[in-house]
Amino acid sequence: MLPGLERIDKHTAHVNGVDIAYRVSEGGKPPLLLLHGHPQTHAIWHKVVPALSEHFTLVLPDLRGYGDSSKPPATPDHSNHSKRVMAADNVQLMLHLGFNRFSILAHDRGARVAHRLAMDHPSVLDRLVVLDIAPTLAMYEGTTELFARKYWHWFFLIQPSPMPETFITSNPETFLRACMVKFAGTNPFDDAAFEEYLRCAKLEGWATGVCEDYRAAASIDLDHDRVDRNAGKKVQAPLLVLWGAAGIVEMCFDPLAEWRRVAADVSGGTLACGHYIPEEAPDALIKKALPFLLGTE
Repeated sequence: MLPGLERIDKHTAHVNGVDIAYRVSEGGKPPLLLLHGHPQTHAIWHKVVPALSEHFTLVLPDLRGYGDSSKPPATPDHSNHSKRVMAADNVQLMLHLGFNRFSILAHDRGARVAHRLAMDHPSVLDRLVVLDIAPTLAMYEGTTELFARKYWHWFFLIQPSPMPETFITSNPETFLRACMVKFAGTNPFDDAAFEEYLRCAKLEGWATGVCEDYRAAASIDLDHDRVDRNAGKKVQAPLLVLWGAAGIVEMCFDPLAEWRRVAADVSGGTLACGHYIPEEAPDALIKKALPFLLGTE
């Protein structure tokens, strides 16, 4: 068991037609939903859970297709793995736990789910922190040769099945290391955390879930984003954007400018790390995110 998670029990809830694996900390405090990214699980939060749990009841799910949550089959339009469906999973999970309104701290793919949740379910959201992303539509429309080279996995994973799935399942550890160590400013991953990510990457259906997540992001998710943009719809909840000063998002985009195009109340800046902020720079993350989430910034 990873330090930080040892006292938080693991459960499964059947919501939105799938089983979502999650942990929930001691109740009686304001709820905070923590959403992980690729290629990880809720274990990415283990270094920040102790500080956050002093102030919040934490809910840490595995996204559908990841971790110990359901691995639903692919659909031709990739809708089974759209951020809209993933957002609905998590709204229903929070309602299942009795939380009608909550804040979110989200990294990478989880932050894309959180963005869609903020658009589709504004009434449930208090505050939102997204880590090391610009909006999906902005990143695809702003793709350059440099970005394509650095974020090679975006374009590898969206290739038609079964090509990427075949490569991933042939050697999950090589795939994880190619993604994770490359995008970290250092190698910040505890051995126990990496072993948990690897265990889950070997589960039946994991490669399909990962690829379909990215295929949805390059198709149906963009359709949803364009509808919102054309309607002038924006995220209304206060939004804090944090990203790694040594990361590719910093190198290729202007995150604050891009988020201000799609959200009404945006603040944020860089942290001295790479992509995997909760594991590379947990103390710096807490220092920036906690006052914002508490509304004391």
